[in-house]
Parts: sequence; C-alpha cells; structure tokens
Amino acid sequence: MDKLSIVENNFLESIELKKQIYSDKNMLQQIVEISNLIIKRYQNDGKVLFCGNGGSAADAQHLAAEFSGRYYYDRPPLFAEALHVNTSYLTAVANDYSYDEIYSRLIKAYGRKDDILFGLSTSGNSPNVINALQQAKSQGVITIGLSGKDGGKMNDLCDYIFKIPSKNTPRIQECHMLIGHTICELVEQGLFPK
Repeated sequence: MDKLSIVENNFLESIELKKQIYSDKNMLQQIVEISNLIIKRYQNDGKVLFCGNGGSAADAQHLAAEFSGRYYYDRPPLFAEALHVNTSYLTAVANDYSYDEIYSRLIKAYGRKDDILFGLSTSGNSPNVINALQQAKSQGVITIGLSGKDGGKMNDLCDYIFKIPSKNTPRIQECHMLIGHTICELVEQGLFPK
C-alpha cells in the first residue's frame, strides 16, 4: 500500500468508527450521565482520577489537565490527577512491589467514596488498571472504563464502560479522547456556565 493510501485509509477508518459511536444513542447518553456524575462529585468536594499505560497514560494525563487547568475558558481549577505522574513513586512501587500495583496503592491513599476513577485500556485487560478498578470498587469509588471492542476484564469492574467497537489501538485511543473531551466540555459548562 502506498503512503497516500495509508493516509486515506486511516482517515476513513477513523471517520467510520466515529460514525458508529455517533449512531449509538446509549453511548452518547452515557456521556451526558457521566458528565452529570462528575459535576455532582465536584460540587461535593470530590475528585476525578485517571490511569492508563503508554498512549493511554498520555491520554489520562491530557484529560486530567483539561479538568485541573481549563478546557475552553478561564475558570477555577478542578481536582483531577493522572496517577502515573509521580515518577519517584511509580519506580519505587514498581521496584519494591510490582508494576501491577502502581495504581491500586494510590487509589488506597486517594480514593474516597463517590470519587471517580477513569481506567483507560484499549484491551481492557491491563493488570495495573484492573487492580486499580478492583481497589476503587472496594472503596466505593465510581469506576469508568474506556476500552476497545469487548471491554476485556474491565467489563465486570466498571460502573460505566465505553467499549469502542474496534480492535485498532490508535483508532480506539482517538475515540477515547473525543469522549473525554466531550465530558470535559459538559462538566466545564455545567459547573461554570457563561
């Protein structure tokens, strides 16, 4: 396949996948419902936490920054954190315990009843994300999954899950960001109407 064909194929695949999601009214309604949950949690002095690996860790950090910094306009910051950003903690726990425990230990420390944890995993099976979701559930933290086609092990651990109907990691992650950005926009408008 020549380079232009690859470009065209990637764009077409992304467009078609987003059309599928757009046609899924349950998924769109779930975006609204989750936005309302987050608004309520922030109104009650709660927080939103994120975890993922690789590109999903970058997406987690990006979304946390949209809440804690700003999305479209200046407004007060919101408590949101990607759990991988402290490299000293991350490397110590991975070394002293296990990489599979890096997020669950932070949930033990940070998670409070009705806080919100987003777990990002395109396979739905990342052990450290699974462990974080299990720990969150045990503490009454609301769990939200962003995964690929079948949801993997995350299915049983998430109060809400967005299963992107694809097995193509880059396309899945692009859709995770669209969903995440939409939630950020709705939360910002809901908490700080102009």
